[in-house]
Amino acid sequence: MFKVKEAKLARIAAFSVSALALLCGAASAEPKVVSGPAAEPGCMVPWAADTQFLQYPKKDGPYRIALANGYIANTWRIQMVQTAKAYAAQPDVAAKLKEFKVVSTGEDVPAQISAINNFIDAGYDAIVVNAQNPTAFGPVIKRAKEAGVILVAFDNILDTKDAINVNVDQKGLGVLWADWLVKHLPSGGKVLEVRGVAGTSVDTDRHNGIHETLDASGKKFTVTEVVGKWDDGVAQKATADAIATNGPFDGITAQGGDTGVVQAMIDAKHPFVPFGGETENGFRKFCAAHAADGLKCSSAGTGPAQVAVAIKTAIAALEGQVVPQAVKLPTAIVSDPDFKEGEDYYPTQSDNFFVGNSFPTCGINFSAQEIMGQSKENQ
Repeated sequence: MFKVKEAKLARIAAFSVSALALLCGAASAEPKVVSGPAAEPGCMVPWAADTQFLQYPKKDGPYRIALANGYIANTWRIQMVQTAKAYAAQPDVAAKLKEFKVVSTGEDVPAQISAINNFIDAGYDAIVVNAQNPTAFGPVIKRAKEAGVILVAFDNILDTKDAINVNVDQKGLGVLWADWLVKHLPSGGKVLEVRGVAGTSVDTDRHNGIHETLDASGKKFTVTEVVGKWDDGVAQKATADAIATNGPFDGITAQGGDTGVVQAMIDAKHPFVPFGGETENGFRKFCAAHAADGLKCSSAGTGPAQVAVAIKTAIAALEGQVVPQAVKLPTAIVSDPDFKEGEDYYPTQSDNFFVGNSFPTCGINFSAQEIMGQSKENQ
């Protein structure tokens, strides 16, 4: 009997030691707050003057990295997944990767959280996330931190200091588009706003930037909002319906699906009006072709290649390099009358291809062929 009790006590002690070791290991995996600059200051630019610089404990490679994407049903997300695969396949990057896994879970937030949990359980070193909701991931962020898994969020980021965020100034894009409309509509007017995917940080930030700028202009603007989900087909139908019920409009701003928005204008014989929009190749083709007809455009955004910057940042963190907790990406912008064929838009390329898809300071620059040669499927 005493031997049985002794055995039980031994097992409990062993379990306690193991648990303590795990806790110590988790603590040691937390990053140190250090002085900047980043290891690659031209690429990993801190978001603000008070952005902290982090240094994670160095891990030996090669690494297992996963991309946990949510929404997939538009061209930007498809191109983003293809770009991630193209980046992971580059020889110098592939040499650092033992495995690169992609999962897209759709608009279901719990499904995306479950995918991240699965990657943590499977022992991945880092997980790159395009989050469906900025605030719903608290428990899984805590799990990743405890497991020593580095989280890097991009585009739709996470509202936490326990992940690295990589993004363009999304609210600033909304401000830029609205400023364009204010400039070209000196008396105010009726504006059509084509929004993105509801609940995402990108849609919210861009929307807020647009409305705060229009409201602050001192001009009377009436805004009709529709949901385009950053998709040409959805945005085209939403625009057609809005024109039929609330048109005509004096100006338009759209977060994506802009080629479809212009096509809806053409189909409805709606007059061309000033337009603040994203960086789709088809949209820029329209802007160049119809500028003289009244389609005065400002096209700005950041291409899907930001996923490559996120992966690059994850690898740098795993290697023990200094990285900012929040990385600010440059914005690709061109406005009327400066649309140049072969530079700002490409007549022979797909309308769905997003232009401005390179970050030279990060050594990231993809051809359309490299990206489009990759599949959009989970792997």
